[in-house]
This record gives sequence, C-alpha cells and structure tokens, in this order.
Amino acid sequence: MKLIKIACSAFLLFAFNIANAQDDLMNELDSAPKEKVATSAAFKGLQICNIQSTKLPAKHEWYFVVSHRFGDATHGLDNFFGLDAAYTKLGGIYGVTNWLSLGLSRHTYNKTYEGTSKLRIANQMESGFPFTIVVYNTVDVNSALKKEIDPELKFSDRLAFTSQLLISSKLNESISIEVNPILVHKNLYEPTQENKDQFLIATGGRFKVSKRMSFNIDYAARMNKMKDTPYYNPLSIGMDIDTGGHIFQMVFSNSQAMNDVAYFTNGLGQWDAGQRGIFFGFNMYRVF
Repeated sequence: MKLIKIACSAFLLFAFNIANAQDDLMNELDSAPKEKVATSAAFKGLQICNIQSTKLPAKHEWYFVVSHRFGDATHGLDNFFGLDAAYTKLGGIYGVTNWLSLGLSRHTYNKTYEGTSKLRIANQMESGFPFTIVVYNTVDVNSALKKEIDPELKFSDRLAFTSQLLISSKLNESISIEVNPILVHKNLYEPTQENKDQFLIATGGRFKVSKRMSFNIDYAARMNKMKDTPYYNPLSIGMDIDTGGHIFQMVFSNSQAMNDVAYFTNGLGQWDAGQRGIFFGFNMYRVF
C-alpha cells in the first residue's frame, strides 16, 4: 500500500510538472514576435488602366502583353466606332526576381520601342507598414523619325524617359488606391506646346466587384502644363476580368497612345460632353 502511495505521488508530481512546462511553452509562443506577412497584391493586373500598378511578376514568370487602342469612338459609324484606326502594343515582361522585372515592347505610335524596369522597395504588411512602394522607369526610342528628312538628327533625339514612384495601399478586400509622382523627360519636344521636363501626379484605384472582376480608374495631372498646350490630362476608366489563364482589361481613355511618355503628355481627347477623342481598347496579359 505504501508503494502504491509513493507511485501515485510520483505520477501526480510528474503530471504537474508537464502541465507547467506546457503552460510555459504556450506563454512563450504567445509572447514571441509574430512573423510579418505581406498583404496580397493591391491590384490584379500590372496596370490599373493605363498607368502602372504596384504588382510585379513573380520570379521567372514571363508575361506576354498585347494591347490595342482603337480610334476615336465618338465618330460613330464613320470609322466604325474607332475600329478602323487602331494602335497596337506587343511586348514581354520577365520577372528577374520577386522584386524586379524588366520589359520590352513595340508600339504603333511613332513606331516606338519602350524598355521598362520595375523595382519593388517596400511591401504593405498585414499588420505594419501600410504601403507598397515601387520604382518604375521607362525609356522610349522613336524609330519613326527619318534622317533623310532631318539630316542633323542624332540618336539621342529619339529618346524620351519617365521615372515614376508608385505608392499603393490595399484598404480592404474590395478597394485599393495608388498615388504616383512622375517625371517625363523628352530630348526632342515641341517648345511652343510642352516643356522638356514635365511633372505629374497620377492617381488610380480599383474596386473589386467579384472574385474575378473589378472596376478601375486612373488619372494624371501635369503640374507645369503650358497654357496654350493642345494636350489634355489623361483620364481612363476600365474593367479587369481574370479568366484564369490571363488578365483581360477593357479600357476607355482620352489618350490613344500606350507608351508612358505619350500617354502622360500627348493625350488629345476630352471627356467633356460633346467633345471628341475617346478611345476604346484592351490590355491582355498572358502568363507563362
């Protein structure tokens, strides 16, 4: 009987120590700093409508890009609502790492070749830093210029650049917003209509209406716009459709060109009632 009492006492002491050890372990786990988790992408597409979003391709992903902007839809049947006069963009984007991508595209507008780089420098965190910050740069080569017409034409005259800081925040599962300070520099420009260096503030947003669909809008305002310029600030509205294999974006814009330099500074259309220059088109991204 004495042996049984000793055994029971030993068992109870062992169980008590195990329980205390488990409590201590749970307390340590609760008090340990939680791993920070990045917020899922604020935008589904690499573009909002025309301006870039803070989304990047994943490492080693290839994106094949096809974009069209048809002619002025306000002419109606005269040009079959713009379908008779389309601009085209064909390109590719490669995810070098999860935080860096490089791209190259060719545009109908001025037979432009556009190189791009996109670098993420900060991620929005689920509990912590509230923004995703990305640096985006482009360089354009205007291959439509002819030396036969202008014998003094230099290669540098063909070049134009943009530098952009993309700052986005995913407010909730339905709404994301973005603000972009932008600098556009042109080596060859129209001095009576525009500045060599142009500064813009762009903004855009996405409202998710279902798992595979969202409504988008973006706008850019030029801070040093010349008084008599014929160009208007670009405004675009559109819709994202996720088909599973690719992102399809339908877009209405007052700028037909799709390369960033021309989109931001050479838009000829107006959204005002009764005015001309509204262009329908689409962006399609196929991931490999």
